[in-house]
Formats: sequence, structure tokens, C-alpha cells
Amino acid sequence: MSSCVLLLPQDSHLGLTVRRLQQMSSSKAIGIDLGTVYSCVGVWKDNRVKIIANEDENRTTPSVVSFSSNGRLIGEAAKRHAIMNPANTVFNAKRLMGRRFDDSEVQADLKLLPFTVFNKGGVPYIRINDRGKPREFSPQEISAMILTKMKRTAENYLGTTINDAVITVPATFSDTRRRAIKDAGTIAGLNFLRLIDESTAAAVAYEFDSRVAGERNVLVLNIGGGTVDVSLLTLEEGTCDVRAVAGNEHLGGEDFNDILVAYFVAEFRRKHDINLSSNARALVRLRMACERAKRTLSTYTETTVEIDSIAEGLDLSLSLTRTRFEELCDHLFRRLLEPVERVLRDSKIDKNNVNEIVLVGGSSRIPRINKLISDFFNGKRTAANMDPDEAIAYGAAVNAAILSGDNPRPRRRQDPLPLDVTPHSLGIETPGGVMTALEDEALTASQQQKDASASIPRFSVANRRRLQEVIDENLKWFEAMRVEFTTRHAKLIAIADSVTQELRLEEDDLD
Repeated sequence: MSSCVLLLPQDSHLGLTVRRLQQMSSSKAIGIDLGTVYSCVGVWKDNRVKIIANEDENRTTPSVVSFSSNGRLIGEAAKRHAIMNPANTVFNAKRLMGRRFDDSEVQADLKLLPFTVFNKGGVPYIRINDRGKPREFSPQEISAMILTKMKRTAENYLGTTINDAVITVPATFSDTRRRAIKDAGTIAGLNFLRLIDESTAAAVAYEFDSRVAGERNVLVLNIGGGTVDVSLLTLEEGTCDVRAVAGNEHLGGEDFNDILVAYFVAEFRRKHDINLSSNARALVRLRMACERAKRTLSTYTETTVEIDSIAEGLDLSLSLTRTRFEELCDHLFRRLLEPVERVLRDSKIDKNNVNEIVLVGGSSRIPRINKLISDFFNGKRTAANMDPDEAIAYGAAVNAAILSGDNPRPRRRQDPLPLDVTPHSLGIETPGGVMTALEDEALTASQQQKDASASIPRFSVANRRRLQEVIDENLKWFEAMRVEFTTRHAKLIAIADSVTQELRLEEDDLD
């Protein structure tokens, strides 16, 4: 008997009824945008979504954790402390989550991080000094500290304990990386109502407050600090049908910052013959100054990067024009079009039939990016009715309200729960590694469930271990379904449930 393996859907987690989801929680639930650079939390309160400010009165919180002799700092205080203690201040942990240590992108990131990242069991771990003692943390544990901060921010605002949350995740994250997000939430004491793709959450936010009637195709481009997500959706009266998703897990505002840091390091070396690359404290100060300059250039056409006594008593003072910034980052900006073109191909929707374009994420404010996208769509203007820093948390909060039993918009025909897609084909792998696709890409979860149960109810597998490996690497959340597999001696039934987000294998002895 030849062996073959069913590859389960790569990203389908909807098709659920609101009533069923509401049974999961009866308490107040929050929506969290766990970002690479900044995080944000929202909640449904007083008949609207409230984006909650932190103790510094800011509605976004730096995803930074700093360890000192006096204790642990998270958020704004940690970012300020990074200048004095770069080796014990951790940022960009999300970029390390769920990755192997030898991943090429991890190795590239390590060259830019001032703290120690080492190989532990094949995955990256972070080593710091916590109150004078050496400690080791996984990226998930660092992210859990940030999630705990967001949870407490919400609890302080609401005056009650929060357990339930909807947390956002980049659309292209693998199951391993999604499980890492879930692990971080569990460590933080959160009960996951659901993970929702970031660009889908932004679409929910957009549709929730939209007054446009009728069916229309909307493209959402989320340019975050570390990732880019693109979703193409069909929206109509409160429903979000996600037609296609694509993205880049290693492209965003941090990469623009890296370009600027490298530029100013080279300019300072050319002027003073001093290399800042080996000076961790100088690089942290320069990175912060470059981030400020990047933000300034979204409004003004020129700025000056000034840092007193950056090295050997010398000051850094160099001007930067918007034009020069655009030239330096042009190759990265153009890469943003790749996932845009991908969703158009996968959805089989012509760009002329895209009715609205929504840009979110902090880097979406960059004028060159706006023009690049507008030009690609033949001059179509992008929507400007949402705060790009808060849109993802807003959409997550809407979903959290629905799942916890609130009714954010009773006047709508249907609550805006999006129907997501599977960005990879459903297929079988036969001996020799040949893949035969069973369905087209980007089918909805309900379609794949129906087709799978109707046409491929049973498969032979080489062994149980291989089956579990394939499921572990390819499972995401979709409506509870049963797929039967047979070995020579047993029948295995894989049962996946979108509510519990767990998979179990049941085995029936055939002998």
C-alpha cells in the first residue's frame, strides 16, 4: 500500500456562528495588537471601542522589556532605559518567536541586537542580567511580559480582572509561530478567544464604522514595525469575506530604521573615522534618533539627526531630507507591492475592481508608500478614516466583544466576523515528495471542510509520527472537522476545533 499524507488547511479559523462563540465567555474581553515595536489594547465599553492609554497617557506601548538592578521595566520606561542598559533591554522579540536559531532572518537580526541571543535546543533564547543575576528567557516569555503589561493596562482602566482576549497575529505566520503567540498569552494568564490576522482585524475595524452601502472589494495593507500583511476582502453590510491574504514576515518600520542607522554610521565614520558599529550604547541612541527622524519626515521634508557626545566626546549632527530617505529605502518600499500583487492573483480580482484601499500600521504614514500604492492602483486614493496605529487593536476589540457576548452593533444584519481563507493548497504528498493539489488556493474554511469530507474521507499514512508532524506544522484554526487516516493496523481520526484551537488524534484498532 502506497503512503500519502493529507496536508491540513494552513489558515482557516472561521465559519463559526456568533452564538456558539458567545458561549465561550461571559466576562469582559479585550483585543490586543501584539506588535513587533508597539502594542495596543482596546475594549468595547459604553457602546464603542475604547483604545486604552497606558500610565504615560499613550495609546500605544513600546514592545520593550528592560532588566535592571531595581527590577523589570516594560514599555515606555524600558525604552528610555535602553540607552543606559542596552545589553539588558530586549526589543523585537516577536521577530524571534517560533523560529529556529539557524533561520537566516534570525541570524541577520542578531547582528543588529545589543542583547545576547543564543542557541538553546535549536531555538533562540535571550540571556540578560536580572537584578545582578544571569537569566535566560525565551522570546515567548518576553512577549508574555508585554501581554501582561497590556492586560494590566486594561484592568486598571476597567477596574476588574481580565481573563479573555483576542490577539492579533501576522497573516503569514506559520503554525509554529502562531503557537508561540498562544504560548505567550498563556504565560500572561490570558484565555484565548481567538487569534485573528492583523490585516483582517484592520478590515473589521474599517467595516465596523463604515457607512458605505453595498458590496465592495477592499484591500487592507498593514505595514507594521516588523511585518507586512495584505488582505483582500469583500465587504457588505457587516460581513467580511477574506478573499486572499499575503505578506512578508520580515519587512517593516524596523527595516527602514536599520537602513537609516547604517547610513548615519557610515556618514559618521566618513567624517570622523570612528566606527559606531561596535558601540552598543551609541547604536541604541542612534536607532531612537532615526526612528524620530523617520516619523518627522512623514510630515516635513527635512530634519536633523542630533546626538550629543555619541562617541569619544564627538557630537553627531547630520541633516536628512525626505528625498534622501526615500532613495535609501526605495528597494524596501517596492517590495511592499509583492504581497499586493499576490492577493490580486490569488483572489482573481483585477486591481481596477478594488473599490477601497486601507493602509494601517505606523509606517503607512510614510508619504512615499502612500504614493506607491496609489500609483499602483492608477491614482486611487487610500482611505483615511482610521488611526493607523490603533486600527488592528480596534478590530480585535470588536471581535472580543462579539465573542464575549456583547453586541457592538445590533442594527447590523450580521456582526462583522470575517470569513478567512487558507493561503496554502490542500493536497496530498505521495512517495517521492510529489504534491498533488486537491483544491485551488484561497478556499474558505467551509468550502475546504465540505470538500475534504466529501471527497477524501480516508488516507493511508506511513506512520503516526509523520502524521502528527504534518498536522503540527500545517494546522490552523477552522470549524471542527474530522478527517480519517488509516495505517495498516489502526484508523486515526484527526479532530481540529477552532474554539479550543487544539488538535487531538483518536485511534481505533482495526485488528
